[in-house]
Amino acid sequence: VQDGDTPSEDPEQLIDEAVLVNKQLFQLIQKIHQTNAQAQANNGKALLDILNQRDQLTAEHRIIQQAIDNTQKDTDRYSVREIKWIKAVSVSKLQKQADEISQSLRLINLEIQASNWQIDLRE
Repeated sequence: VQDGDTPSEDPEQLIDEAVLVNKQLFQLIQKIHQTNAQAQANNGKALLDILNQRDQLTAEHRIIQQAIDNTQKDTDRYSVREIKWIKAVSVSKLQKQADEISQSLRLINLEIQASNWQIDLRE
């Protein structure tokens, strides 16, 4: 705020409101985690186990995708005497793995979404 002006809103009130909303958010997140720990998906598995499996597959996909991305570096070779980079991994094999993981993730997400419609949040 410039000297002589007044803020359009009270900053302290905004901070208090943000802190309150943050507390409410984390209370809701805690309820969701408790619900997920106790709920079962439509396939009979614990919802928390399915969520953990999704997290694991997401991390694996990220690792494989980063490996694929790193094989596509620009070499910027100006003559044959400069260093030549070669791929040390099979990109097609990695891409197939990434595609299989993506398919598994889609199926898991469908299961989670279908189950979420039938699970009530525990208070």
